Amino acid sequence: MSIVHYIDDDFFDELNDTSHNNDTPYIVNPHSIACEFKLLDPAVGVVICLLLIAIFILAIPGNVLVGWVIRTSQQALTPSDIYLFHLTIADGLMALTIPFSAVAVIRGWLFGNFMCKLVSLIFDTNFYTSILFLACISIDRYLVIVHASESFKSRQRMCSQMLCAGVWALGCALALPALFSDATRPSNDSDWMLCNDNFDIGNASKWRIAIRGFRHIFGFLLPLGVMVTCYSITIARLLRTRGFQKHRAMKVIIIVVVVFLFCWLPYHLSMIVDTLLRADLISYDCARRTSVSIALGVTNSLALLHSCINPVLYAFVGEKFRKKMRMLLQRKMTQERMSVPKYSRSTSQTSEGNGTVL
Repeated sequence: MSIVHYIDDDFFDELNDTSHNNDTPYIVNPHSIACEFKLLDPAVGVVICLLLIAIFILAIPGNVLVGWVIRTSQQALTPSDIYLFHLTIADGLMALTIPFSAVAVIRGWLFGNFMCKLVSLIFDTNFYTSILFLACISIDRYLVIVHASESFKSRQRMCSQMLCAGVWALGCALALPALFSDATRPSNDSDWMLCNDNFDIGNASKWRIAIRGFRHIFGFLLPLGVMVTCYSITIARLLRTRGFQKHRAMKVIIIVVVVFLFCWLPYHLSMIVDTLLRADLISYDCARRTSVSIALGVTNSLALLHSCINPVLYAFVGEKFRKKMRMLLQRKMTQERMSVPKYSRSTSQTSEGNGTVL
């Protein structure tokens, strides 16, 4: 979001003064009126900063724990386990951008142009990859439950790894516009710096609208449509099946998706309103412009909460994950007491079912 500096309204009154021999009154274009830059209330800024710090403190160890449990499993990982592992990487990388946001809320952007580009690139990449990996999980659950006999080849480990590489490549490609981010001043007489996109080629407004279109489609609407479709068909199949033992995994994934919507939907709605405002589909005025800018900042902080919430869901909702984590901790404690390398592979496979988490 871009914030422009304030211009005194007396300037326009002077232009409209007919005593200056103006034959035609000067009519101000409301889209060209610059809005006054306003900082967040200090108390609100402190609250948001503390919230971001708490998210960071929870997100890093939580995602490291989930990744460790998945990677140290001596069982064959299912495609969903592989996607979840990459999801923890995306969440962890996104969490690394949080300290920069926390400082920027209080003091503005202090880290220069290069870090502005780098942090924006990391955030946008994992913005895309997070929901894309959730979509991959929903597709895998659909294939496992609805088309179990037809999806054996597509669920091989190598195919899953190649799909993960494709998701990361797509996420990086879609995030490339973040390289246009720069540290700028919202007004000439302000020492406050912002890290915003700065398109200096062609029409900046058209660039922003086009990029927002990609963000709305590939970063939310398309993956959300895939998840809703796959889970709707899967749940319909589960309701017709008796004694199906994989409903626990479904519970974990559905809750993960619901939490994702809770965290990210407000941000996307705010961004859609901002896009419509830029495309002249919503009437423009400074009060509305300011309200949307504030909403984007606040909902962005809520969206970052998602980076620490998934590990909590795995720990408290996923029964298989809890069993695997207890087994790994017990094995590590036994190794320390007895000074032996590891239990045998057969001992580590006593947990029921295949896979580590799902």
